[in-house]
Amino acid sequence: MNITIYDIAQKCGVSIATVSRVLNGSSRVSEKTRARILEVMKDMGYKPNPFARGLGLDSMKIVGVICTDVADIFYARAVSLLEEGLRCHNLDVMLSNTGEDRGRNSKYITDMTAKHVDAIITIGTPFSSEKDIRQLQQVAESVPVITINCDYHLPNMYSVVCNEKEGMRKLVHWLAEKGCRKPAYLYDFLTYSGRHKLDGFYQGCRELKLDVSDERICQIERTLEAAEASVDRLVASQCEFDAILTSEDVLAVGAQRAMLRSGMNVPVVGWNNSILAQCATPTLSSVDNKLASLCAAAVNLVITLTENGGDAVPVRTEFSADLVERESFRL
Repeated sequence: MNITIYDIAQKCGVSIATVSRVLNGSSRVSEKTRARILEVMKDMGYKPNPFARGLGLDSMKIVGVICTDVADIFYARAVSLLEEGLRCHNLDVMLSNTGEDRGRNSKYITDMTAKHVDAIITIGTPFSSEKDIRQLQQVAESVPVITINCDYHLPNMYSVVCNEKEGMRKLVHWLAEKGCRKPAYLYDFLTYSGRHKLDGFYQGCRELKLDVSDERICQIERTLEAAEASVDRLVASQCEFDAILTSEDVLAVGAQRAMLRSGMNVPVVGWNNSILAQCATPTLSSVDNKLASLCAAAVNLVITLTENGGDAVPVRTEFSADLVERESFRL
C-alpha cells in the first residue's frame, strides 16, 4: 500500500499542510505535534520520495495536469501549451485524464499528489461534487492548485478564466446588429464554462428583447452527428431561426454541414477558435476564449507561487473573449 501525506494527516487529525511542514523541517509546528506526526509516519511505514533527493524534499520538479478528456481538441491543445510552457522552466508534466465527471473523481487528486507533484493545474471542470472539491481544497493547503476556465472561489486556489458569459452576450448583440434576432443555440455540457455561455446567451436575448424559444435552444452530445441531427430537426419542424450559435467548434461544424445540405444560408458561429474552425468549408467564425493566454498565465502562476508564495499573485486572472469572423459569419 502506498502511504501518502493524506493518510498521515488523517491518522493524526491534522491538515496536510501541517504534515508538509514537518517534512520540510518548518519551525511552525509544536514539538508535541511534530513528535506525534513522526511517530505515525514510522508506524505506517511512510517514506518520502527517494527520487526527490537533491531537488528539495518530496519535490520532483513535476506539475500535475488534470483534465476530463485529452482526446478532445480543446484539452489536447491546452495540455500541449502547458507542457511547452512548463518545460521552459525545467518542469515536467504528469497528466491525468479523468474521463466524464461523475462526481467521484477525488481518487485522481489523491493519486496525483501521491506522486509528489510540485503543483496541480486543472483544465475545465473535472471536479464538481462537494467531496471532490473538498479534496482539491485540502491539497491546495500544501501545493499550489491552479484552475483553468473554472473558479471554485476557495482559499489557496488560483483561477485563470475567460469571461465567456460576456463574450456570448456580446455575440448575441453582434448578430442582432446584422439583423439576426432569432438565434438558435446548441450546447453540450453545463460545466463552469458551459453555464456561463448559456447565461450569456440568455442575458443578451433579454437585453435585446429577442424571442427565446425553447425549441431553438438544444442541449446535445458533443459530436458532429448530434449537431447535424439537431439542426435537421429544427429545419424539419419549420422552426424559425436566423443564426446558429454553439458552445464548441465541433458542434458548429456539424451545424454548418446540416445547413449546407438544406440549402439555407444563416450565420454559424463556433466556440474555442480551434483548428476545426480554420479547416471547415466555408471557414468557421468562432469565439476565441484565449486558451494560449490562459495556459501562459497558469504557467506563470506556478513559477511565481513555487518561488515567492501566494502573496505575490492574484487569486483570479481574467481574459476577455473575442469573435474571430470568418466566412460562416458573413451575410
